[in-house]
Amino acid sequence: MPTYRPGRHELGQNFLTDPEAVDTIVSLISQTAGPIVEIGSGGGALTLPMQALRRPITAIEIDPRLARTLARRVDPPTTIVPGDFMHYRLPRTPHVIVGNLPFHQTTAILRHLLHADHWTAAVLLLQWEVARRRAAVGGATMMTAQWWPWYVFDLAGRVPAAAFTPRPGVDAGLLKITRRSDPLVDAARRRRYKAFVHSVFTSKGRGLHEILPRVAGSSAKAAVRKWLAGQRFRGTPLPRDLSAPQWAEVFAIVDRYG
Repeated sequence: MPTYRPGRHELGQNFLTDPEAVDTIVSLISQTAGPIVEIGSGGGALTLPMQALRRPITAIEIDPRLARTLARRVDPPTTIVPGDFMHYRLPRTPHVIVGNLPFHQTTAILRHLLHADHWTAAVLLLQWEVARRRAAVGGATMMTAQWWPWYVFDLAGRVPAAAFTPRPGVDAGLLKITRRSDPLVDAARRRRYKAFVHSVFTSKGRGLHEILPRVAGSSAKAAVRKWLAGQRFRGTPLPRDLSAPQWAEVFAIVDRYG
């Protein structure tokens, strides 16, 4: 089943038409290395300028008409692949992801990427508020906290709605995701760590000083309370207030006693 229905704007895409925004994205990509995989090339607003980087580009485009048209305009080693990115098999060698994500598919595509191996960095254009949440502006969400040990999430800029055609109802944000070369938690502990984060975010209690000892259990409770006493929190801290290193530290304590 295709991710989007046939059509153009009906596919859920708002095409980037602002040269300044394009330049910003290409500049961010220029700071990375390796082949590029583009999500939704559309008419080539990003594909064509990125060719100046002289790196292999594989652009996935769900609209076959747009894919055929763009394929006639690009030069090797750029390749246009007609199809749904959600069904595309990413390379098993290091590469970089770039894309103007269909707003209604943002979460699904993000989860797909975060579960994928081998890519080293991603520059993604998505709804402004979603970009802010993923970058933990104003506090981390559970999704961000669950992936923080393996990725760095940075808010790289705001793109106004007027930069797109058709114009969406909200501004967009540039999110840069970088895979950590030295993860904060071993990948073998990923499932246990994510379950721990889920428990902390969903448990009852007035702040971390009540929540964390309860989640830790009797064996780790004293160690967690000692760790909490050594942190410099203001007011009544909540799960959203923990940083990536703090999540890794407190998980290591609980995991040690588990």
